[in-house]
Amino acid sequence: KGQEEMKKGQEEMKKGQEEMKNQIQGVKGKIEEVRNEVQRKIEEIEGKVQRKIEEVEDKVQVKMEEIEEKVQVRIGDLEKRLSELEDRPINLPANPDLTYSRPTVKSLTFDGQTSWTVFKTQFDVVSSANGWHNFVKASQLVTSLRGSAAEVLQGIPFDKLTDLTTIENALEDRFGDSHLTQFFKTELKTRRQKPG
Repeated sequence: KGQEEMKKGQEEMKKGQEEMKNQIQGVKGKIEEVRNEVQRKIEEIEGKVQRKIEEVEDKVQVKMEEIEEKVQVRIGDLEKRLSELEDRPINLPANPDLTYSRPTVKSLTFDGQTSWTVFKTQFDVVSSANGWHNFVKASQLVTSLRGSAAEVLQGIPFDKLTDLTTIENALEDRFGDSHLTQFFKTELKTRRQKPG
C-alpha cells in the first residue's frame, strides 16, 4: 500500500512537472509574440520616420530650387535694367565748360577669392570714373559677383537687391578683413594641432 501511494505521488509530481513545462512553453510563446509585435512596431515607426525625412528633404530641395530661380530671374532683370541705363543717353545742357569725354572704365568681377577691400577700392574708383549713382553702382556690383560671392545675394531680401549699402554690408560681413582675421586664426589653430 505504501508503494502504491509513493507511485501515485510520483505520477502526480510528474503530471505537475508536465503542466509546469507546458505553462513555461506558453509563457515563452507569449514573450516571442510580444517581441515580434514590438519589432514590427519599431520597423513601422522607422519606415514612417524615413518617409517624413524624405518628404522634408524633397520640400527643402524644391524651396532651394525656387529661391535659386528667383535670384537668377532677379539678376537677369538687374542686368537688363543696367544695360538699358547704359544705353540711354544722358541729356546734359550744352555747356562748353562741361563738355568733355568721360572715359568708360570696364567693370570688375569679384568671386570671393581675392581681397574684398582691394576689390571695393577698385570698384569705387571705376564707379566714380563712370559717374554711376548708387542705383547703378548697386546693379553693377550685383552683376560683377561670381561664385561664392554671388551666393551672398541669396541672403539678401528681394527688394534690397538694388540697395548699395545692404549689398556692400553683406559682402563685408562675408569677405571683409574681420572675416579674414577669423579665417587665418582658424588656419593657424589647425596647423598648430597637426603633429610634427
